[in-house]
Amino acid sequence: MAFYKHFSVVLYAFVFATFATTAFSSLSPDYYDYSCPNALSTIRSVVEAAVQKEKRMGASLLRLHFHDCFVNGCDGSILLDPSPTIDSEKNARPNFKSARGFEVVDEIKQAVEAACGKPVVSCADILAVAARDSVVALGGPTWEVRLGRRDSTTASREAADANIPAPFFSLSELINNFKSHGLNDKDLVVLSGGHAIGFASCATFRDHIYNDSNINHRFAKELKYICPKEGGDSNLAPLDHTAAQFDSAYFSDLVHKKGILHSDQELFNGGSTDALVKRYSQNSLAFHKDFAKSMIKMGNIKPLTGNKGEIRLDCRKVN
Repeated sequence: MAFYKHFSVVLYAFVFATFATTAFSSLSPDYYDYSCPNALSTIRSVVEAAVQKEKRMGASLLRLHFHDCFVNGCDGSILLDPSPTIDSEKNARPNFKSARGFEVVDEIKQAVEAACGKPVVSCADILAVAARDSVVALGGPTWEVRLGRRDSTTASREAADANIPAPFFSLSELINNFKSHGLNDKDLVVLSGGHAIGFASCATFRDHIYNDSNINHRFAKELKYICPKEGGDSNLAPLDHTAAQFDSAYFSDLVHKKGILHSDQELFNGGSTDALVKRYSQNSLAFHKDFAKSMIKMGNIKPLTGNKGEIRLDCRKVN
């Protein structure tokens, strides 16, 4: 009898330890099912309203998640405002005066806390879900977002400068950058397809249209009206010719040498990623399917779980 009692205690301890490890070290799509069953529907409603008001906001929210995950993992660090202890990533070169959507994130946070009755949903999870809902709102694929991220208590402008891929990167630089985050060549191409929506500022594509040869001549000429050699840095051009619709036109544009950014056109410039670009240009279903898989993979980059980090009360500052 004593043996069975001891065995039961050991078994219970093993099961609890296994559960704890699973619950606190990994992400799960049903993480909020009990603590806040209305969390996801609340996020979706705010995102849909924001995208309906301004289509570009969908791209902005997707970009926030991307730029968050590429700096020390998907931890909501990009949302932190400057303070005496925070060297804000908002001031990093890839984000300064271009990262946007922070007010929508604030609105989501307020709505979710009202729906939950308590602060249980992290800002990092809000970014992940808002990115998915933005893509869906613009005609793209859906996927199960894995949840349970916690929020960082630090940020790093230096890390943002170093780790977010630049619009002037070569293909080898892009491949190495993505590899450093555990993402492969396929992830690089398919996640770059996020440029199916949104706009680029003149400052990010000026060198490409004036100095590169791997660009359609007529296309470059059209862009020069938007982006003069001097001035107009903040003038915007669509990243593909259907910028309000999440489709495969981005890849078709690359095949025809109409990539807005140097880094975009590098994906179809006689290198190892040409075949993937061509495939997605001809098969939007394959693009949508693979994009969903790569977004899940990207969203799992070094999340804070368990007792790490915190659930911020205000996404812009630490508790």
